[in-house]
Amino acid sequence: MSEIAAAEPWAVRELGLPESAAALRQAESVFALANGHIGLRGNLDEPHPDGMPGTYLNSLFEERDLAYPEAGYAFPERTETIVNAPNGKPIAVTVDGEPLDLRSGTLHRHERVLDLRRGVLTREAEWTSPGGVAVWLRSERLVSFTRPSVAAIRYTLRADAELRITSSLVVNEDQPAPSDDPRASAVIHRPFRAVSHDRDALVHRTRRSDLPVAAAVTHTGPPGEIETEPDRIRWTTTGRGEIDFEKVLAYRWNGDGLRDEAVADRDAAARDGFAVLADEQCAYLEDFWRTADVEVDGDPEIQQAVRFGLFHVLQAGAQAGPHPIAAKGLTGNGYDGHTLWDTETFVLPVLTYTHPACVGLALRWRHATLAAARQRAAELCLAGASFPWRTISGPECSGYWPAATAALHVNADIADAVRRYHAATGDDDFMREAGREIVEETAALWAEMAYLDDAGAAHIAGVTGPDEYSALMDDNLYTNVLAARNLRLAGRHDLADRLVMRYDERLEVHQQAYGFTRLEEWDFGADHDYPLMLGQPYLNLYRKQVVKQADLVLAMVIAGDLFTAEQKRRNFAYYEARTVRDSSLSAPVQAVLAAELGHLSRAYEYLAEAALLDLRADGEASGDGLHIAACAGAWIALVMGFGGLRDHDGELSFAPRLPPALPRLRFSVRWRGGSLRVTVTRDSVTYVAHDDLVAFKHCDREVKLPAGESVAFALDPVTDLPAPQTPRPPAPRPPMSRAAT
Repeated sequence: MSEIAAAEPWAVRELGLPESAAALRQAESVFALANGHIGLRGNLDEPHPDGMPGTYLNSLFEERDLAYPEAGYAFPERTETIVNAPNGKPIAVTVDGEPLDLRSGTLHRHERVLDLRRGVLTREAEWTSPGGVAVWLRSERLVSFTRPSVAAIRYTLRADAELRITSSLVVNEDQPAPSDDPRASAVIHRPFRAVSHDRDALVHRTRRSDLPVAAAVTHTGPPGEIETEPDRIRWTTTGRGEIDFEKVLAYRWNGDGLRDEAVADRDAAARDGFAVLADEQCAYLEDFWRTADVEVDGDPEIQQAVRFGLFHVLQAGAQAGPHPIAAKGLTGNGYDGHTLWDTETFVLPVLTYTHPACVGLALRWRHATLAAARQRAAELCLAGASFPWRTISGPECSGYWPAATAALHVNADIADAVRRYHAATGDDDFMREAGREIVEETAALWAEMAYLDDAGAAHIAGVTGPDEYSALMDDNLYTNVLAARNLRLAGRHDLADRLVMRYDERLEVHQQAYGFTRLEEWDFGADHDYPLMLGQPYLNLYRKQVVKQADLVLAMVIAGDLFTAEQKRRNFAYYEARTVRDSSLSAPVQAVLAAELGHLSRAYEYLAEAALLDLRADGEASGDGLHIAACAGAWIALVMGFGGLRDHDGELSFAPRLPPALPRLRFSVRWRGGSLRVTVTRDSVTYVAHDDLVAFKHCDREVKLPAGESVAFALDPVTDLPAPQTPRPPAPRPPMSRAAT
């Protein structure tokens, strides 16, 4: 049995061996390594036991048909699914002829450590074979941030016995059966056809999408024999007492001359060796943490979790060329490896303020898919561009149109990411070459979608907002607010100013969409299983006041300057009582607004829910990959919630306030060539500028801070207000108790 050890500030440590397939899959996601291009799930070195083998290359996918009982015009006909790429992790061992399988014999110690400062996964085991031989093994694994095509393993085995090691690079591995969860990936068996093979590399193509990939491998250490087959390179060595070796992998895909490029990358990395690769990795991460780290006093679990989340956000978003950032990163095949609106709304804001170069490249990838977005808009009889709800290479890949095609807010989300990135970096080259065209084409979509009523007010009808339990609604407030911002960014101010924000005068709250507050109430007193979508028909959800995830509340976070404090208070209380948080995207958003409104303990509970989602043994299953947006959510809850960061109208501002449980919070943000370190305590906040002058607001007070200087402000005492109450219905599913974690 395994467990995550007590929280450490810079590492995640697993003690013991996961026993069930589900526990193995969860651990494989937690201990996954990636660099934005290559992803290696945290499978054990030996082939068994495993939960779900996984090696992923960004944008390496296979096509498959979408089937409909009744097809309709403009329904997507094909989808894309990320495939398990050539796997170079397997290292099979025999000890005096017995296979090393930790489920047999006696396992005395098994420990894995993910070092968040080194970017290396280390594993050690002490085991006695069924034949009575004592064995010790150690492996170190990394996926290089500085060499995007390279991964490496350093392996040591000791035993007073005859040892045989067979290290493989294998293609078309068997995969476990697919889950019936609609968020799970399809399983494509044997997706590759062989093109060529030799002792250095395997070259394959996906069978239908016809994407090429070359994988090269080499071993340094004792002499060994190499065998090759179309789907495998096998290196075997034998010895007694101790065997040490290094294994270097290199991948190239989507281009010409891939085999020679992969071999050259492999050889360069092998010449330098694992120690040099590890030093490069450490230096890269030291630079990242210098301006990305968040320090939290008072809660070791949250401290560990926010760094774990940032590390995985970096692993998903690191770029050496424009690529998408998938909802699961490269930690698993959940959602078929698709990128969704999560990226622009949750992941890119974090990277904008911690590692902005990643954001520019991610948005350039969106720009590279603009032709497909224009084609999709034309299919929908719309102007401009309609970006997909789910995709890998650009086309719409979701067949569920009420919550995909109709979720047009993704276009405004992308435009808003452009706005935020340009405001934070001043990257005019990006705007000229890509950003401006994205903004103008998405604004053209809204100009086509919006219509004027007899009074001259503008409306957007028949769309789905972030809340996927309310579909095909008119004037979804989040959509209208973000569309208006998109239109203003494109210079279409008149139409933007006419878009309505629906308000219920009787209840004195904004309507999530027109008529939402008049729908039948959901019976929260009934015994429901969550998430509701797995046990309730959508017809039942769509016609009731039940909210899957923060929708109007998200609008109040992103565009809070459009609401008064009293409106925020009443809106939050109303929608808090109707939101079931069936999405991991909800808790961080609710944490931010709860903190702003003074519900500090409630915000702290939501912070814990977001931050610990993928680390909790009893949390939501992450066996098919981590929730990268939830990983970002820990930063969002801390920095935007308790740090009070906002970027309205392109201005950086802070209004910090801490919950009773946290005596100190420190974080940094990057802004227009400089960086600002912010240290918050219960009674003061100190700002220190680095690299360049930083202009910002502290609680509406304008500050211009030259590099190397600091300024401190006293903070007024803040009352921790009780969680909002409403007479009906009772609040659904209260946030997880911190005592339970």
